[in-house]
This record gives sequence, structure tokens and C-alpha cells, in this order.
Amino acid sequence: MIWAVEKPKNEMDSILSYSSGTKEREELLREIERIKKTTEEIPLIIGGRKVKTGEVIEIRAPHDHDVVLAKAHLAGEDELKEAIECALSAWEDWSELDWYHRVAIFRKAADLLAGKYRKRNIAAIMMNLSKNPYEAEIDLAELVDFWRFNPYYIRFIYEQQPDQAPGEMNRTDWRPLEGFILAVTPFNFYSIGGNLPTAPAMVGNVVLWKPSRSVIFANFEIMKILMEAGLPDGVINFVPFPSKWSDVVLSHPDFAGLHFTGSHETLVKLWKRISENITRYKNIPRIVGETGGKDFIFVHSSADVKAVVTNIIRGGFGYQGQKCSAVSRVYVPKSLWPAIREGLLAELPRIKYGPVDDLSNYMGAVIDEGAFKKIVSYIEYAKAHPEEYEIICGGHYDSGKGWFIEPTVILTKNPKGKLMTEEIFGPVVTVYVYDDDKYEETLRLCNETSPYGLTGSIFARDRYAIVKAEKMLRYAAGNFYINDKPTGAIVGRQPFGGSRWSGTNDKAGSWLNLLRWLNPRTIKETLVPKK
Repeated sequence: MIWAVEKPKNEMDSILSYSSGTKEREELLREIERIKKTTEEIPLIIGGRKVKTGEVIEIRAPHDHDVVLAKAHLAGEDELKEAIECALSAWEDWSELDWYHRVAIFRKAADLLAGKYRKRNIAAIMMNLSKNPYEAEIDLAELVDFWRFNPYYIRFIYEQQPDQAPGEMNRTDWRPLEGFILAVTPFNFYSIGGNLPTAPAMVGNVVLWKPSRSVIFANFEIMKILMEAGLPDGVINFVPFPSKWSDVVLSHPDFAGLHFTGSHETLVKLWKRISENITRYKNIPRIVGETGGKDFIFVHSSADVKAVVTNIIRGGFGYQGQKCSAVSRVYVPKSLWPAIREGLLAELPRIKYGPVDDLSNYMGAVIDEGAFKKIVSYIEYAKAHPEEYEIICGGHYDSGKGWFIEPTVILTKNPKGKLMTEEIFGPVVTVYVYDDDKYEETLRLCNETSPYGLTGSIFARDRYAIVKAEKMLRYAAGNFYINDKPTGAIVGRQPFGGSRWSGTNDKAGSWLNLLRWLNPRTIKETLVPKK
């Protein structure tokens, strides 16, 4: 049965401001205080049951080491085996349930998240991910959009049916995959945490959800909403677990797919494990992975300097540069560099960073000690190689109270050096200045420098320069922006994903991603058989 599903409006277009004097600001501050005063115990959710294992880790606020948000239980071998059995048991009914009954649950979850539980979840995102209110709002709004747009795309997919001919009836049965899906979600986006397990579930699959251990607190808020919305037991099982138990899941004959966002290195390791087990499986598993990038802004000599400066800052330092799409390298023509440098030096010192429960701070802390040490190592590398790098602004860091790193801009003489090629995933932007008459040559350099291919942008007013960049950088970015920062993709408008080392480019936020979790069956009925 095909029900009409109207195309939703983006929740991203109606986010709250939390400006001074507003009711929502006061409600948010009260919710933050409640979270700071309470340490929540987080169980596993297996087959709808709360399971406590005794193997517990603390989840602390990145910007305040003294705030323990939660103590979370981790799954072991026995719990994972139980979760798989519960998922496979749930598959029997869930996979047969009419699609409109399935998506009704997630549309209800979207309404609960956008309304009743909005402030609670904004506060959880802020405290657990160290995002300012604006970054938290766009993160939450994206999950609302996933839960509203995916039903619309599911209807579109199910409407795709084959041609007919005299004497026969043809149809496509859009089946879910046979088995269970493992969803491995990242720390940096709450919305991705919610979408990776729910997108496959909407089309009839069952899921084991392994959230990033750094953000179990915020991710568990999503799980609570799904349960309140009426998600049947066992459809999604919330099972954070140490990587040492991965083979329990990946060696199971009913393993049907991996929905992953994280590092390129981790995806490669998981892919190899899956390949080693390929003869064990009932079906060849689907692998969907998004793995980060080395994202760029390319500036032409005709560009608007003020727009370039603004978008380097917003694209490079929003959420401390911890976005897969964050600006990490910038190519600037020599004629504009003095003005762009002056603009950056004027604006960057105005950026406040610190604990995000102080709503005047634009930047918070990076997620944990491992991320802090990695990012700092690049800053120290630049300091140790003055013949190649010059720190234009920033370069300071402090781990005393939280994992704080100052927004940092570094000028390089080597366009293929360490800071221009490797993913840093923090508030560090490296600039290379090129001769104006080497525009094409430098476009070619930009395309060849990084192994990633996620996002990038061109700033220019010269239309021929824009067209040239769009063509020459065709494979350098799966999401390409013209006169805009390369972050902030919106569901339905800029489906997100890249290729090369950036992943399988299955475009979350469109019907393309959902198609990966379906296994179509073609049915032909002959009306009058030949005799």
C-alpha cells in the first residue's frame, strides 16, 4: 500500500537562537544545570531490556574534566550474542511490517525530539560533545530531518516499479536485507549517531548500534526517544562495546551489513575483517562508510575577500574543526593574501573559546585526550619546522580544565607537506599562497594533494574561473560549494558523502543511502500461461 507522504520542510530552517532574554535560553540553562548535577547510569538496551554488565566507563564533559555526565555499561561477548539473537528474532515481524507502520514510529520520534525533548537533547549535545547552542541546534535539527525525510524517500523507492506488457503483471518487492546490520557511529555528530541505526531500520532491517564511547550519554537520549515512540523490542539494540569483541559480530553468519562513520583506517580494518569472513555469511554484506576528509577552500583572484575570511573561520573553526567537512587547507592567490591575512588577524582574536555552558563562547573543547594529543602534535610539528611553516594566529592549547585548543592558522611553503595532506580533525587551518597566473596549475595541485574526496569550495566572482574549478575538481569533493564554506550540508538539499578515502559516497540525506539497505525481488505473473 502506498500512502501519500508530503515532502517535509527542513527543521534546519527553524532552529532556535537562545539569544539573551528568550524563554528558550532560560530553559536551556536550567537543563544544563540539571545535567551537571546528575551522573546518569546508562545500561545496554537488548531486546528492549536494560542490561547492566558491571564493566563501566565514565563519560566526562570535554570542556570540564570534573563533570561526570554518566557511567555507561559496556557489552561483552555474551551480551553481543544475546543482542544478535534478539535482533534476528525481531526481524521476523519487523521485516514483514507494512512500511507506513514502521515509518510512523520515526515520524513520532522526530516530533518528540523537535518538541517535548528538544531542550534536554540540546543540553546533552552541548555538555557531551562540547558544542555551542547553535552547533547543537543544527545537529539536533539534522536528525529531525533524517527522521522526516527518510519516510518520504522510502515512499519514492517503493513507487519504483517495472514496466508492464500484455499478458503479464510485473512488480518489485522491496525487501530488507536478510540478517542484522551493525551501525558504528562517530563522536562528532549526534545526528549521525541517530541516523546510522535508524535509516536501515526504517526499511525493515534490525540493528546492533555501537555508539562512540565518548558520546554514549548524548546517544542514549536518542535511544530513549525511539523507545518512547514505540520502537519494538530488538529492532535496534544499544550495545557500546570494546573493539576486542568485534569478531563476535563480524563473524556471525547472519551479519548483513555495516553502516559506519569514522576514520578511514578503522573502516579499512573492518572491511578486511568482513572480507576474511566472506564465506561464513549467508549473504554478501553491504558496507556503507563515510570516513572524513581533508577539505579545502580554493580562492580565485576575483573572490570577495570578506566572504573568504568569514567562511574560513566558520568552516574551519565551527565545532572546533571536528567536522568531516571542516576546512583544513586553503589555497590563496598572492594578490589577495595580504588582505585575507589582515582579515583573519582582525577576526580570529575575537573568537571566545571555553566551557560551552557559558553561552558567550563560540568554541568549546575537542572531544577527548586522544584527539587533543593528535591535534597538538600537528601544531608542534609546525613549530619544529619553521623553514616550512609559519603560525599566523593561535597555536596555544591547554588541557588543565578541558581539552582546549586555540583556533590556529598556519602558512605553509610546501603544498604537499604533512599539514596539507593529513586529516587533523581539529581547529587548525593551513594556507598555501600561489601565484595568480598559476590558477589552473594550483587547481591540479589541489586535486592531487589529498587522498580524501569529501568536501571543498571555490570562491570567485569570475564565472569562467568557477566553471574551470568545478570541472578540474570534479573528483576532489563529493560535496562541492561555490562561494560558501564546505560545511553545513542539509538533508534533502545537499545529500552528503565523498569518495576516494572519504568513503563509499552513498549520500546520507537522500534515497540513495536507503537503497543500500534494501534487497529487491522481481516478481512476474503470467496471466494466461502457455499450454
